Amino acid sequence: MADPLTPWGAADLTRCSVSGLSSGAFMAVQLHLAHSAMFSGAGIIAGGPYRCAETFRAASFIAEDAFVQNALFVCMNPLIPQVGPDPERLVAVARQTARDRLIDPVENLADDWLYIFTGSADTVVDSSVVHTTRRFYEALGVPPANLMFVDDVPAGHAILTTNLEDNPLDANRPPYINRLPGARMQSWDVLEHLHGPLNAPAERLGGRLLRFDQREFFGDDPRSSMSAYGYVYVPKSVEEGGPCRVHVALHGCKQGYNYVDLVNGRPDRANDPPYGNRYMTTTGYNEMADTNGIVVLYPQAEGIDDGVTQNPEGCWDWWGYSSPDVRHPDYYSQRAVQIGAIHAMVLRLGGMA
Repeated sequence: MADPLTPWGAADLTRCSVSGLSSGAFMAVQLHLAHSAMFSGAGIIAGGPYRCAETFRAASFIAEDAFVQNALFVCMNPLIPQVGPDPERLVAVARQTARDRLIDPVENLADDWLYIFTGSADTVVDSSVVHTTRRFYEALGVPPANLMFVDDVPAGHAILTTNLEDNPLDANRPPYINRLPGARMQSWDVLEHLHGPLNAPAERLGGRLLRFDQREFFGDDPRSSMSAYGYVYVPKSVEEGGPCRVHVALHGCKQGYNYVDLVNGRPDRANDPPYGNRYMTTTGYNEMADTNGIVVLYPQAEGIDDGVTQNPEGCWDWWGYSSPDVRHPDYYSQRAVQIGAIHAMVLRLGGMA
């Protein structure tokens, strides 16, 4: 059994940030908007705008099929940019969602910081979609000076590192961690943009990566699609009582610690991919966090493919698979099981739950 998540009373919960890749990037947008009173910035690597999977609800007779088709053919790979997400419409949807008190007021975004990235060789989430994410945030009032948009790197669908063992820069394949030779870790750019000038990253980690039991945060909800365990990196200075901030780092599909291929709904344990804990140990977040008093929370999604939940690749929910009623989805709101669980984890880290 893993220990419960430990509170760190010195955490400043007014300066939290979140980042993610792919499904983690879509989830980062949702978490940012749902709890914008808590999150002051978001790093979005290959992700689309808020609620884009509901762009064309008439795509199918069955609501769940319609959202999946929207996710695939509007939010990831539109045939042409003109059939991609409509940021102006989605801004109106976000404002209405806030008026319905399902998310925090969108006015909170006016002084937030955004890092948005799309690789020009990305064939999984088209760059035109990520451009609409930028337009979405601009229309919600994020100042141009606060928004870093990068689209001139010939990268595939991945978070970028300096690790020699990672995929080539232009690769579009698991584990979706690619090498950018001679450059900084992308996570360092994310954290510095969201939190301002930071100390140089640690050459050798002094803190600890701790495992905790996630199950108390989502209970026995069969649609949660979250793993039994989550992880948190705690710098030594924080363990000794120093002040800290919290950053939530959301992995993409097939990147959770417990990811396994599913064949006909059953785990194919004989062919486990060797991805393991690479997202939380080799992408550079911990090194930068270590010298800057940043606690990094790594929630974990779980691949499930059964009669209740169809999420075989272990993606975060940005199209509605976790909603109790797919005709009236709640995956994007404070009521969503995954958003609620992550929010509760952050509160726990700040000693508030």
